[in-house]
Amino acid sequence: MGVYFSVIREGYPPKPQFSVDDIPDLSGKVALVTGATSGIGKEIVKGLLSHNAKVYVGARDEEKVRKAIQDLKAETGKEGIWLELDLADLHSVRKAAEDFKSKEKQLHILFNNAGVMEPPIDKVTAQGYDLQFGTNVLGPFYFTKLLLPTLLKTAKASPDWKPRIINTSSVVSILADPLNFNTFTDGPARKKQSPRWLYMQSKLGHTMVAQELAQQYGEQGIITLSVNPGNIRTDIRRYYNPIKEAIQGQLTLYPPSLGALTPLWAGTSPEGVSMNGKYLVPWARYGTPNPIVLDDRARKDLWTWLEEQVAKFSRQ
Repeated sequence: MGVYFSVIREGYPPKPQFSVDDIPDLSGKVALVTGATSGIGKEIVKGLLSHNAKVYVGARDEEKVRKAIQDLKAETGKEGIWLELDLADLHSVRKAAEDFKSKEKQLHILFNNAGVMEPPIDKVTAQGYDLQFGTNVLGPFYFTKLLLPTLLKTAKASPDWKPRIINTSSVVSILADPLNFNTFTDGPARKKQSPRWLYMQSKLGHTMVAQELAQQYGEQGIITLSVNPGNIRTDIRRYYNPIKEAIQGQLTLYPPSLGALTPLWAGTSPEGVSMNGKYLVPWARYGTPNPIVLDDRARKDLWTWLEEQVAKFSRQ
């Protein structure tokens, strides 16, 4: 019963106590937001630009990202910077990290926001991983790993600011079972699972990575946490049945502007310095993650597997 109470609590949150107006001045801060051409990511970028941050928009579709940047400039008077990034292709992930590091020496806030939700089962990443696990877990893990040297340098160079990594989780991470490593790559075990189950697993994995990053790098000045942004009406739901989506959208879904509040609270507020290893829920509140997230052995096993994948890729 406790699990389902948590799901209800996260799905129907009280009125927010934090707003975009509460974001402090971010002049001199460099932020990077993945999946920012629409939805929650675009609203995060809007909040950051409105408070004078320099913002990189990580996305793969040039037409969409240029339209988003144009829209945001019209709304805020500030212009985001496109960073070409496809999390479903490790070559693109590596190139994007190299491109960013060639332009910037510091990174103050990393929002690992991009994701994919319940695509057809035949869809896999460029390297043959399950599309959801590859995009939602492996890609962001590799991207963050490549940017860690920059984040660590920022921590040393900015005594008044601790760099922050915010992983976008989901309420369904609470319902996920222990990870099935046999489903991470394409094969019979994966094809036996539903897209819904694979999505839940990926969001659990993304949350576990955030917790492990918090454990490993918290003492070195980096704040890492995971955020359930809420049940939000965005393009990530494009694979849903349109009739069911229209009904659910009227009953249970909230606008992207609300979905951006909890990530922005974590990434910009003074309270953020005390959020290392936390799991946040709508709107800008503390929650309780799936107990698997707090299992040291489970996290280490996932971390080892992820390290093996990127090491294998780097040798290719």
